[in-house]
Amino acid sequence: MKNFAFALLLGLSCNLAVASTPAPAINLPGIHGTVATEHFKGKVVYVDFWASWCKPCKQSFPWLNDLQARYRKVGFEVVAINLDQESADARDFLQKIPAQFTVAFDPSGKTAEQFHVQGMPSSYLIDRQGNIRSTHIGFRDDDRARLEQAVSKLLQEK
Repeated sequence: MKNFAFALLLGLSCNLAVASTPAPAINLPGIHGTVATEHFKGKVVYVDFWASWCKPCKQSFPWLNDLQARYRKVGFEVVAINLDQESADARDFLQKIPAQFTVAFDPSGKTAEQFHVQGMPSSYLIDRQGNIRSTHIGFRDDDRARLEQAVSKLLQEK
């Protein structure tokens, strides 16, 4: 049983390549107005589902801020979608760990369902054509280099 649990945990934390499948549409309220798919056409987008109670989410936000700052000028956007039922919980989180990227709210979880979110945080790397190219569940410091390499590779594609 312990081996199964370890294998499951390991599998959930791995970067999973997926066949190019169209990303579900995003149309959610955000901190600065509506966050919609059409705002990101032609860009590489890192969609990150998170919650205020998620410890790995707290670790990922500074890295996501850095990633956004370094790659924004070359057509990259981070879109973090909060799944808390109460937006006040998310806003408290953001007071402590400010986001320098787009934040949207999905309290009903409908968008998360369309993306088939399996755990927290869950991220989806979307290419310039709007296709999901990779997924990742969880966040550890060792994930940074691999995730950034995937972002960089997609940014090189035209």
